[in-house]
Amino acid sequence: MSEATIAAKAVEVEAVAAKFNESVSAVIVDVRGLTVEQSTELRKQLREENIELKVIKNKILTRAAESADLAGLNDLFVGPSAVAFSKEDVIAPARILKKFADSVEALEIKGGVIEGNIASVEEINKFAALPSREGLLSMLLSTLQAPVRNFAYAVKAVSDAKDEEPAA
Repeated sequence: MSEATIAAKAVEVEAVAAKFNESVSAVIVDVRGLTVEQSTELRKQLREENIELKVIKNKILTRAAESADLAGLNDLFVGPSAVAFSKEDVIAPARILKKFADSVEALEIKGGVIEGNIASVEEINKFAALPSREGLLSMLLSTLQAPVRNFAYAVKAVSDAKDEEPAA
């Protein structure tokens, strides 16, 4: 192998290692057997959530994972591997890929990294079951509003009861 090729691969390894370090989550999947239409649809869904899906050679992934102190991922780099990198939403890659894998048998989730920690398929599936960030914020807001809303209803009920009392 020429020195130029080796240097180019070293740059690619550094770029992938940087993606692992910059991402809040990365999910590794086996894309073997996906049709072009399925692959296009999956990429579209991921892109809408600002998630980057890259098919990367296993040797590059192995070296990049070691460089990013994620050598525990190396067992996952067997067969065609693609990685969904998310810099913004921890749950989004897991949620989208799990939903897609449920409808398309060819897609297999292998594992991943959640906030710097190696995650198994089971852990990825647990994260996938969580609501989106917007859903969680909505639930929190509803919980915070409930006491105020209940107090307002009680005050209104007391006011209405006083208005209905006959004057003495």
